[in-house]
Amino acid sequence: MSFGRLAVRVVIGGLFIGHGTQKLAGWFGGSGLEGTDKMMAAVDMYPVRRNAIAVGVTETAGGALLIAGGATPLAAAGLIGSMTTAVRKVHGKNGPWNSNRGWELNAIIVAALTLLVEAGPGRPSVDAALGRVKSGPGWALAALGAGVAGSAALVELGRRAAQRAREQAASASAASTGTASDAAAESDAAAASDASEGAASGA
Repeated sequence: MSFGRLAVRVVIGGLFIGHGTQKLAGWFGGSGLEGTDKMMAAVDMYPVRRNAIAVGVTETAGGALLIAGGATPLAAAGLIGSMTTAVRKVHGKNGPWNSNRGWELNAIIVAALTLLVEAGPGRPSVDAALGRVKSGPGWALAALGAGVAGSAALVELGRRAAQRAREQAASASAASTGTASDAAAESDAAAASDASEGAASGA
């Protein structure tokens, strides 16, 4: 039995399940999807509901797979992507130290996941039981690269969708302002016409 690797899988996987269900269902003191929607909007990850569900499912399912030791490179890639996005969107600007809400814990988790893929999940694990262990430097680099690349793609798509949403909101606001101005002008014209007719009648 690989006690060290099992401990890493259970601790990291369990914590990710907790974070994922916080986002999806509000468990463990989380804010649920409504709160996750607000978080996604705040960091320009649009469409917010789709990304809220995606991150919650990725963390919950990835954590469960990690504990089970099943599809370990895939699980690690998803969780690495989540951590990379957190660094890019929230923690990166704060520097490395956790005391300043920096990215050191994210980096530790990414390193641990990469090492776990390289070493393999160990026993007991679903991958080992099925004889489908995918390990070694190549698989570790693939998981790391897939997670980072996936994060970069989602961040860019979110940025573009957020920009479109802002442009649509600005257009709607301008159209609403224009309609209100037209209505006010018509009202003023009608009032002026009524006043003119009243003056003519008085004469």
